[in-house]
Amino acid sequence: MADSPAAERSLEEDDVRALLRRDARHLADLPLALVSDGWDNTMWRLGADLAVRIPRRELAAGLIQHEQRALPELGPRLATLGLRTPIPLVCGRPSEVFPWPWSVVPWIDGTSAFGTSRADNARWASRLAEALRLLHQPAPNDAPHNPVRGVPLIERDDVMRARLAEHSELGALHDAWDAGLAAPPSTERVWIHGDLHPGNILVRHGALTALIDFGDATAGDPAYDLAVAWLLFDAEGRELFRRATRDRYDDATWTRAHAWAAYLALVFLTLSDDRPDHLALGRSTITELTSERPGPGQP
Repeated sequence: MADSPAAERSLEEDDVRALLRRDARHLADLPLALVSDGWDNTMWRLGADLAVRIPRRELAAGLIQHEQRALPELGPRLATLGLRTPIPLVCGRPSEVFPWPWSVVPWIDGTSAFGTSRADNARWASRLAEALRLLHQPAPNDAPHNPVRGVPLIERDDVMRARLAEHSELGALHDAWDAGLAAPPSTERVWIHGDLHPGNILVRHGALTALIDFGDATAGDPAYDLAVAWLLFDAEGRELFRRATRDRYDDATWTRAHAWAAYLALVFLTLSDDRPDHLALGRSTITELTSERPGPGQP
């Protein structure tokens, strides 16, 4: 498993306050504490109710811009269900202090779904399905572009074949991918989250409370997001999830979603960062995929 990329830019507390003084002077004197230093971004808690989200490498700077473009449109839709999202409250500008965009966002309390069981997740499977129905609406022409998320499966076939060649024992994944390629391709170009996995889903008191990390939000095939059914749920939860969307997605979409779940299982298994929860997710998703095979009208 690869280690997290080294930070190309590291900011101390005084540096972050300098950013705030430039673009959000009214917030610059609030209590400030570093709470996470992730793969792409660092997160500083600002006062009781806010956070500062700052890219730690140039590649991630574009993801911040994607959030700043997508969330003002998508966040209010999800709010109609009572779901929170980190809609930027301040869109920080590149400057002589820091060359990339950054954001001040709401601080959202909750526990990552990495900390909950698949069986427990079934309690909010229908609610997540409702959220995706609201999210998966036609995207505008200026929606962020992503060369990987939500693209036709054939565009990732070479990459997937190379990974499958290293795991010839995982017949269910081979079958899922082949079935997805054989299914009719999507004719939709809708908003998708683009990185919907347990780490980007927050739960509080046993209920779904927020979707976070919209840096990969883009326009594409909704099947990419629906792959989360195998990342989050057991068979019962998947049935509840699919039942709640039965009139929205056809069988071909679910077959492609099953294929994307196989793809993502191998991503988490082989290209994960240094977090053991990602590796465990890859393994458990493979278990779920192995327990079922695609057939007519069945993902």
